[in-house]
Amino acid sequence: MGCEKYKPTYILIALNVAIYIVGAIIGGDAIQTSSTIYAQWGQVNGLVLYGGAYYQLLTSMFIHASIFHLVGNMLFLLIFGLRGEEMFTLPEYLGIYLLGGLAGNLLYLGFGPLNVAGIGASGAIFSLFGACVIYDRRSVRQSILGGLVFAFFLFFINVEPGVNILAHLGGLIFGLAAGYLIASRRKIKNEKTQFRYRQSNLPF
Repeated sequence: MGCEKYKPTYILIALNVAIYIVGAIIGGDAIQTSSTIYAQWGQVNGLVLYGGAYYQLLTSMFIHASIFHLVGNMLFLLIFGLRGEEMFTLPEYLGIYLLGGLAGNLLYLGFGPLNVAGIGASGAIFSLFGACVIYDRRSVRQSILGGLVFAFFLFFINVEPGVNILAHLGGLIFGLAAGYLIASRRKIKNEKTQFRYRQSNLPF
């Protein structure tokens, strides 16, 4: 696909790591992210809704609770991101990642607590994961049921205390829908192209 030469996965990983380093310098702790960073760059729903901190819907995607949280998320981003580069164009890839992360954050904004900061790239990564799973199934004309079962199995095994379930769920649902739509659109386009090719090769 068109995004392979740009390697957006490596760029996103570098960006996440760089932001974590900046936060560690500001907070004075390389292992745990400080409460100051949570309040400023994480998604605090009360600040978003009543303080106009709408930017937190985006910045929170690049904030991680600890070095371990960062490493875990970046490992999954590497796996699913490189797979996504093989399937999607650069605009599609970035749209799935950023809009999927935003969808998860909006779900957390609507149903999450007002004073607990939501942070992490997990919603965006789940969006990439869901898009890859469904695109793969749809593009080879297999039933998407197996893909849905696999996607939600991975979702449920990540449900544990302290995890932003709403952001994960919102990202996953967005990614599943995006992957299905992209695969369907390409399928229709390929069928039209094949039909025109057959017409052009008719013997009369």
